Amino acid sequence: MRPRTAERAPAQPCGRSGGPPSLSWVGGGTSRKKPSRRTLARTVRSRLCLEKIFPRWFLYSRALSGAEAVNALRPFYFAVHPDFFGQHPREREVNENSLKRLSVYLENLQKPGFKSLKPTQLTFYVRERDQNSSDGQEPFSTAGFRAVKFTLHTRDLLSTVLYILNSCSLSIEHIQSLNTTVHSQPLKEAKRMPDRPIRWDKSYYSFTGFKDPDEDLEQVSRMETTLTSWLDNNGKSAVKKLKNSLPLRKELDRLKDELSHQLQLSDIRWQRSWGIAHRCSQLHSLGRLAQQNLETLKNAKGCTLVFTDRSGMSAGGHVMLGTMDVHHHWAKLFERLPSYFDLQRRLVLLEDQISHLLGGIRVVYLEELQPALTLEEYYSLLDVFYNRLLKNRILFHPRSLRGLQMILNSDRYAPSLHELGHFNIPTLCDPANLQWFILTKAQQARENMKRKEELKVIENELIQASTKKFSLEKFYKEPSVSSIQMVDCCKRLLEQSLPYLQGLHLCVSHFYSVMQDGDLCIPWNWKNGEAVK
Repeated sequence: MRPRTAERAPAQPCGRSGGPPSLSWVGGGTSRKKPSRRTLARTVRSRLCLEKIFPRWFLYSRALSGAEAVNALRPFYFAVHPDFFGQHPREREVNENSLKRLSVYLENLQKPGFKSLKPTQLTFYVRERDQNSSDGQEPFSTAGFRAVKFTLHTRDLLSTVLYILNSCSLSIEHIQSLNTTVHSQPLKEAKRMPDRPIRWDKSYYSFTGFKDPDEDLEQVSRMETTLTSWLDNNGKSAVKKLKNSLPLRKELDRLKDELSHQLQLSDIRWQRSWGIAHRCSQLHSLGRLAQQNLETLKNAKGCTLVFTDRSGMSAGGHVMLGTMDVHHHWAKLFERLPSYFDLQRRLVLLEDQISHLLGGIRVVYLEELQPALTLEEYYSLLDVFYNRLLKNRILFHPRSLRGLQMILNSDRYAPSLHELGHFNIPTLCDPANLQWFILTKAQQARENMKRKEELKVIENELIQASTKKFSLEKFYKEPSVSSIQMVDCCKRLLEQSLPYLQGLHLCVSHFYSVMQDGDLCIPWNWKNGEAVK
């Protein structure tokens, strides 16, 4: 029995970024009409080219299914999964957003009848297992991960998977075992094959009429997306998605209001930017639990509920409901809330004791800037720092640092002053260095904090002005966008005439995207003018 072969588009010259040529005749298959000499020549050329780009077994492999593609990308998902970037909020958010865009790309590849996809530029922070490794082309960061940027312009799942893994310097050996009909070519030989794409002379494309892939990529790199051009191309899609999501949005608001009133909650939030349907499903689950254990759930009176990755209480005092947990786990959490409240009181006392030892500087936990910690983890962090202070008493004039703020970090070894005015203090910081640093930077910290308050007022005014001018239904920013960036974005937006935005939900982010429920995301540093053709 001959191996199945991938059904792909007609063969194209090697190096085309749109994916590999058709291999339907190369690997055999069912009987069909004898190919012409031209077809044979093109097939042979294509096969020789592919041997230069991919492992030789790729030529005999069948097309991957969606489930197989996900399985093949497991090493990649493990290397970039946001859960492993809890102490790096910005990198975590970049990976979350890029994974969403990659998911859309993979879904579109599987749609029947699709012809081609626009080049999709993605950025991922890839975790490094070996800090001393020097195989990758990207520079390594001190945090143990590196930034990888690549542009997808493939036309099938298999070549997409291979391209992603190669771009991230991850092994592709496991893909051979996933392809049950792969030719038994030794991987050692495949490893020796050069992975540099062959480059054809420009005359080849002039003579054959094929499109030069280098020109496509050069045009993509030259063409700088502008706000106006992007809104022209995506405004209608956002309007359609937003319109379709309106019934679910109303249902979400209703469920949220009912549960907040029933359980006397301060608020209900979500840590991730899940879709509206997903959020409604989570609230329905909470509602069913409330019907069964209403008195137990009332232990959360006055609290903020946050749907997130794990259950417990956050360092900020919010009740966390893990979306992967079952009702039994949620019920146990609500039963344990009184003990969490006790730990929270002890934590506040510990913060006050640290503040007293450090001249009145206030210890704070900033959700948008610090790792997502549980109450127990944060208490442990504070306790270690407090005991170090007791052993090495630092002399500060009482209340001399009142009005200043500090946050504790477990992954830093030197204190620093944030642009927002708070001190970043490592748990294991040398007490003598800490004293000198705080005293020398105290005045600058006060100036930064004053600037932050002024900037926040300006930011809120600009958000209101932009919302009013463009008749936006909602205007907000992602947590990783600073006030300085938001102010700059709003000032330039107000200089524009953008009728496409009327009635839409606009989010200021680091990239362009239309979310599944119709929210428009634009980068804070969007470009103006017409795109270069």
